[in-house]
Amino acid sequence: MDLNKNLQYIKGIGPKKYKKLNKLGIYTLKDLIYYFPRQYEDRSKFKKVFNLVNEEKVSIRGIITGFEKHEPKKKMIINKIQVRDDTGYIKLVFFNQKYIVNNFKVGDNIVAYGKVKKEYGKTELLNCEIEFDTKSASSIGKIVPIYPLTYGISNKELINIIQSVLKNQDLKIDEYIPMDIVNKNKLCDLNFAIKNIHNPQNIQNLKVALYRLVYEEFLILQLGLLYLKSGVVDKEGIKFDKKDGLKEIIESLPFSLTNAQRRSLDDILNDMNSNKVMNRLVQGDVGSGKTVVALLSLANAVLNSYQAAMMAPTEILAEQHFNSLQEILSKFDINIGLLVGSLTKKQKMAVLKKVKEGEIDILIGTHALIEDGVEFKKLGMVITDEQHRFGVRQRNKLSEKGDNPDILVMTATPIPRTLALILYGDLDISIIDELPPGRQIIDTFAIAKEKRLRAYNFVRSQIELGRQVYIVCPLVEESEVIKAKAAVDLLEELETEHFSDLRLELLHGKMKASNKDEIMKKFKNGEVDILVSTTVIEVGVNVPNATLMIIENAERFGLAQLHQLRGRVGRGEHKSYCILIYGSKNEVTFERMKTMEQTTDGFKISEKDLEIRGPGEFFGTRQHGLPELKIANIFKHMKILKEAQMEAQCIIQEDEKLNLDKNKMLKEEIINRFEEKLNDITLN
Repeated sequence: MDLNKNLQYIKGIGPKKYKKLNKLGIYTLKDLIYYFPRQYEDRSKFKKVFNLVNEEKVSIRGIITGFEKHEPKKKMIINKIQVRDDTGYIKLVFFNQKYIVNNFKVGDNIVAYGKVKKEYGKTELLNCEIEFDTKSASSIGKIVPIYPLTYGISNKELINIIQSVLKNQDLKIDEYIPMDIVNKNKLCDLNFAIKNIHNPQNIQNLKVALYRLVYEEFLILQLGLLYLKSGVVDKEGIKFDKKDGLKEIIESLPFSLTNAQRRSLDDILNDMNSNKVMNRLVQGDVGSGKTVVALLSLANAVLNSYQAAMMAPTEILAEQHFNSLQEILSKFDINIGLLVGSLTKKQKMAVLKKVKEGEIDILIGTHALIEDGVEFKKLGMVITDEQHRFGVRQRNKLSEKGDNPDILVMTATPIPRTLALILYGDLDISIIDELPPGRQIIDTFAIAKEKRLRAYNFVRSQIELGRQVYIVCPLVEESEVIKAKAAVDLLEELETEHFSDLRLELLHGKMKASNKDEIMKKFKNGEVDILVSTTVIEVGVNVPNATLMIIENAERFGLAQLHQLRGRVGRGEHKSYCILIYGSKNEVTFERMKTMEQTTDGFKISEKDLEIRGPGEFFGTRQHGLPELKIANIFKHMKILKEAQMEAQCIIQEDEKLNLDKNKMLKEEIINRFEEKLNDITLN
């Protein structure tokens, strides 16, 4: 049976069911059998009525002894079926399910599953499922898969559809992992895994199937990334020389490089010195000094008579980089250019002319850099800052403006190394895990919203000392759906009720870029006391005089995002603070707030974020063009991930292009799953 066969042509499905399945992203037979349950209910063990515990979910068996019907209000019917076993009586409760009583009669032997409710000496089973006590019972007396669902399709219906397909004698799923790897890693057969993930005969079979499918998913992912990397690395690149001029620039810096900065710079210079294209990620916590490493890398390209480019996600950040590079490199006769959307047509044309003629050595800019009209004379190096703001295509579009230039990617979002290997597996990774001396430790306090006035008193005390303050909200305007502080309303409240004598401004993502830049310049120049903002200030903004960050509805942000926002303060000589105001009082909120109070280490915070929120929310994989993880969980299955990574490296070392006969089906599977990423990166 062809796994790519359209499901509507499979017996028993038809057009109506097919449309329902489409809502779940299921179109082909392969989509269906790889649509895995999100959890399981173990209904295989039966309990006696006498031993039932309140609130537990349980399977029971017994004989029907009677029926009751109640109509407590209009359009509500409650049917109760009384059942007994050899230890006592229980009532099964059904809401608005008239057909239930028509299907059964007194004396029938049944099995049922539901939630126990013990009250006033009575025992009932709520949210019931009931079947005749036979060997063919479909969902009681076994381990039942629970699938992610959409409106219009029930779990039972989906189970029946999948089981009917799996029972088909013609269904055979070809094994594409070489048998030596299957045996070496004690993996079960793929057909056994698929059947037992959807219909496990027992807990042991489920564990064996789960291990196989998780391992397979990680192995394919890692192999795909290594395969992509081999294609990129094989590209003939520019062989840069190590120039003495770089040492002069390093010695001219007003500070010494940290050991972590030196290590990262050495990695980059070694890559530049090889004749392969560099593809490197520099990952560093907020304030770790990535910009200096980038500056020296760009300068090295220019000293080798090449041009270089650096793309940032916002005009504010692009201008900041431009000013930093101007300050240090202009004295070494290196010309820096800036290309952003707010330039006039005349200014833009002048910059483009200089870039094309080679008069600009380093061009800093936003997305404007990847527009068609931008032509370089001799582009040798490309840097993208805050990589998670750009897709793979944008990164490649910039590098296509040169002849296989070296590529450096920077991010201030600390990602656990194992996760970084997945998200950026086609890149080599350098980590700056050390802060420069003198960088301020930010004191963080989490407070309930009822104590907000105390925070505002602290705001005033900071401004009286001559400092400036950020107040961040999750929303721009009030929402009927989300109960959270909105920036527009908060500004009005602060101006009228709390700080009428101070200078306040509002900044949010819906504003024009020119307005945003104007407000940020005013704040930077000390013309604004309090900046009320959304997360638009999350990345790159550097105002040394800002010493207090207040984050409203802090529970609405991820830990990594809170850490990024906190990193906007503590950039000058003055003591800095962050106050997290939370509205929700559940356990997860308390745990997250406690993490923020206890550590300023971005890598520890990202590990915790990954643990609490899971990999999907923590960092979406779609923009990276990576296949979605359907069953593997990076945090929960870390041990299996490491085993699969090691195996993938062994396979690629033996057969880099996966051309051996035993690897051909494996290669086909990788190409199939990595289709989008392969479209982005051309392999030799």
